[in-house]
Amino acid sequence: MRRYPPIADHGLIGDLQTCALVSSEGVLDWFCSPRFDSPSIFAGLLDHERGGFFALTADAPHVTTRQLYLADTAVLVTRFLTSDGVGEVVDFMPVRQPRTATDRHRIVRILRVVRGRVRFTLECRPRFDYGRLPHDLVVDGATARFAGPGTHAHLQALGPVPLEADGPDVRAAIVLEAGERAAVVLTVCDADGPAPAATSVDEVLESYLRVNRFWHGWMSRCRYRGRWQQMVNRSAITLKLLTYAPSGAPIAAPTMGLPEQEGGERNWDYRYTWIRDASLSVRAMREIGFTEEADAFRAWLGRRVMAGPAPSGEPLQIMYRVDGNPHLAEEVLGHLEGWRGSAPVRAGNGAAGQLQLDVYGEVVYALAQAATLTEAVGYDGWQRSAEILDWLCDHWDRPDEGIWETRGGRQDFTYSRLMCWVAMDRGVRQATLLARPADVARWTATRDAVMRQIMERGWDGERRAFVQRYGSPVLDASLLLMPVVGFISPRDPRWLSTLDAIDRELVSDSLVYRYDPAASPDGLRGSEGTFSLCSFLYVHALARAGRLQQARYAFDKMLTYANHVGLFAEEIGPTGEQLGNFPQAFTHLALITAALALDEELDRAPAEGGWE
Repeated sequence: MRRYPPIADHGLIGDLQTCALVSSEGVLDWFCSPRFDSPSIFAGLLDHERGGFFALTADAPHVTTRQLYLADTAVLVTRFLTSDGVGEVVDFMPVRQPRTATDRHRIVRILRVVRGRVRFTLECRPRFDYGRLPHDLVVDGATARFAGPGTHAHLQALGPVPLEADGPDVRAAIVLEAGERAAVVLTVCDADGPAPAATSVDEVLESYLRVNRFWHGWMSRCRYRGRWQQMVNRSAITLKLLTYAPSGAPIAAPTMGLPEQEGGERNWDYRYTWIRDASLSVRAMREIGFTEEADAFRAWLGRRVMAGPAPSGEPLQIMYRVDGNPHLAEEVLGHLEGWRGSAPVRAGNGAAGQLQLDVYGEVVYALAQAATLTEAVGYDGWQRSAEILDWLCDHWDRPDEGIWETRGGRQDFTYSRLMCWVAMDRGVRQATLLARPADVARWTATRDAVMRQIMERGWDGERRAFVQRYGSPVLDASLLLMPVVGFISPRDPRWLSTLDAIDRELVSDSLVYRYDPAASPDGLRGSEGTFSLCSFLYVHALARAGRLQQARYAFDKMLTYANHVGLFAEEIGPTGEQLGNFPQAFTHLALITAALALDEELDRAPAEGGWE
């Protein structure tokens, strides 16, 4: 067992309230309960010694492993090829119906041998509250109970799995012949709740069939039939896994503390709902047929709009917990060494209190995706939205921290002003379409003032490009969203020259950096990799600009950086390794929208006489 496998060397399983990462060696090294943003039970990914893990590995001198998902499901299969036989571990989490919040979650791990004879080793070493709290162990035959303060984990073995205490943990040596099966079921629940009922191998197999039926039924709603169906389907499933079903809120990523640079300090907690990320996902999910998920998030967003001011005093903040709680106090977990020594490990996110004016555009953009805005927020919601837009008319022209949550001081970021334009533009459209009371004249005047300011101060005439912030020549890949939101035509001369400048300065072999930290200090030490979201936005921009050969080549190359089961982290490092929290929802939603745009332009191209 490797102490720290590569970040990308994992598959994801989940039950739409929390999830777990399983390495290609069969080691479950990340799991929080009862929610995505709860303290960890297993965090070996951040500290092999103190974090805890749940391993089911093949015990043989030379083992080759393979990992895959069952098609169109979140059921993960890890295969072990040894000199004596071939074995498999099938991992999944049953999905509860109805989707009400619960403190009880199950991880099911089925072992089977398909050829010869395989010896497996089981090690279950939970560490509660990010490894800060001890637990007691009780082993009773085929069951083990790990009793932590407030939380218990119950392990039930089914078949020839002889559990043995190993200090406060459990081990087992399991030998199976071809055709034989065994299983272990880990149930995590509140300490005051009842112990899980005994189960059987047959019941576990029925649970396996049910979870397959759930995912196949859900995927049957997908309308995408384009050229990259397998990758789009996997991205859709990943986005679903990263959505908290009881509230409809998607998280940015299921992990915390995974670095943007190995050994560096850019290690953040992404287990929360960024309005920016989730708002852009509405369009992606709706366009491929998942309207229920898009509507659920809009309803969640409507509740945030109605909730009143954030703790900062602003009408909204940039991120919330999945239940809408705005408090995300950041703390450093100094007892964890971090993935391969990347410290500090942070829980919570201090950026929640930053001023990022783009959030207002993203809120209105998401709500405007509904057939009618009143379906998403109702008349009272419209009134509150109109109040926010009235407020924004007086408060849009301020420096802020920007989309990338820099910690180097507030600036006049072009992207922030762009999204203020979006807020006013979509507000005017919706007020007119729905005939709702609004100060349309004032909103229109503000929208036009924002556009004029961006065109005058966000445009660098010498560079022939839109720039990151006023008064600076630095480029920024966030501006690849300019044509997506309709601010400028994707073939406007100003936009095409901006795209050329981005290609020269921020693109490396079709991979795109967010910006150059050396030219635009962000208050943090170290560097970062190319940003996978931006690489897909680049493909999208190329496609809409009519540069289809370049767009398709960049897209196909980008897909080669996916991991072995089709997942993407936040960034790609200098030698192709994945960096940052994993998997990242923003990357997968951008993959979907890039595929949709590229398919549409490729389908249209022959009628227009070819590509370029």
